[in-house]
Amino acid sequence: MQFKLGAAVLGGMLAMSSAVQAATELVIATVNNGHMIEMQKLTPHFEKANPDIKVKWVTLEEGVLRQRVTTDIATKGGQFDVMTIGMYEAPIWGERGWLKELDFDASYDVDDLLPAIRSGLSTDGKLVAAPFYGESSMLMYRKDLVEKAGMSMPTKPTWDHVAKVAAAIHNKDEGVYGICLRGKPGWGDNMAFLSTLVNTYGGRWFDMDWKPQIDTKPWNDAISFYVDLMNKYGPPGSSANSFNEILALYNEGKCGMWIDATIAASFVSDPSQSKVADKVAFAQAPTKVTPKGANWLWAWALAVPASTTHSDEATRFIEWATSKEYVELVGEEAGWARVPTGTRFSTYENQNFMKAARFASAELQALDSADPEDSTLEPVPYTGVQFAAIPEFQAIGIAVGQQISAALAGKRSVKDALKAGQMAADREMRKARYY
Repeated sequence: MQFKLGAAVLGGMLAMSSAVQAATELVIATVNNGHMIEMQKLTPHFEKANPDIKVKWVTLEEGVLRQRVTTDIATKGGQFDVMTIGMYEAPIWGERGWLKELDFDASYDVDDLLPAIRSGLSTDGKLVAAPFYGESSMLMYRKDLVEKAGMSMPTKPTWDHVAKVAAAIHNKDEGVYGICLRGKPGWGDNMAFLSTLVNTYGGRWFDMDWKPQIDTKPWNDAISFYVDLMNKYGPPGSSANSFNEILALYNEGKCGMWIDATIAASFVSDPSQSKVADKVAFAQAPTKVTPKGANWLWAWALAVPASTTHSDEATRFIEWATSKEYVELVGEEAGWARVPTGTRFSTYENQNFMKAARFASAELQALDSADPEDSTLEPVPYTGVQFAAIPEFQAIGIAVGQQISAALAGKRSVKDALKAGQMAADREMRKARYY
């Protein structure tokens, strides 16, 4: 009898072991942003509802993530079952057949996705990546410092006004810098911001014949203004700063102003993260000669690479992580001011969110005003606000970003940096036989 009981127990243990072994391991590559970290904390909810799936996270800095997933998908390496990609990669990779079409249950409500975001993540009208959060860019500022300086901030400021405010609130002795802006090189790092600056100065990446326009007056004016502004009123070491570095500075009370992703608003206004949460206010991205392209449009999205052998399970995870229900879960678990935004109409219709998120109306205004089809003063052959949606742009953006970062660090002049950037861009476009 004792033997039979032992065998039964042993059999049960073996069955449980078999069930554990049978669970599919999903390897998900993502960026080390706050919303993705929150998603990892909430993953046990998904695993509990899907006991046949075990999630493994590979969390990387933005530039490293892009390199890893681009290499993996281009070589069909199969390292990842779910990839975090953006509006730049999604249509290009979808057109090449590198991504699986996402076919969700009707309850997912694809029509609830904001049209500009949904369109930017589709190929031939088919969704190839689902938005985890969407963003435009806007101005976040310390209203207490602005008021103390006897100044004001309009809802739609100009860059000239921003420069005056930066000068007025800059106080190096107290460790407060007038303005913090990205300087770390990369097409999705410093060039994401700088492309919008160039746009509003009247510049563009290419003319209608695909000739690079980097060594031109609008670019020179914009980048000279940027370097001068940062050298006078920015924090030291700005050439190494991207989103996370500036977020840390801002939350410590060291930045008077910051123009960056709207998604940052939920972090800088969160008392649990920011020492100045009650002092922050919001305005639209600054303009110069034109409002066109002054604020970017982006979405971090989840996609299933064609190389995965677990596409059904991967799709199931993406459906969970980008659903209305997930937004509700974050609101209940972490607070409504910390839900991923910029993707669904229903989020902005949710009164719990609108009450908690002081930045919501400014964020939605920025998202509504961003137009990838019309983001420059002069006509262009490409779509995209802070990027040109062509495969060659990644290399060009990186090369130009490195040159401008060097200029910001004082290693070369703006004029020389833009000449070198022009040559690099021309070389890439000739190699790809655009002309």
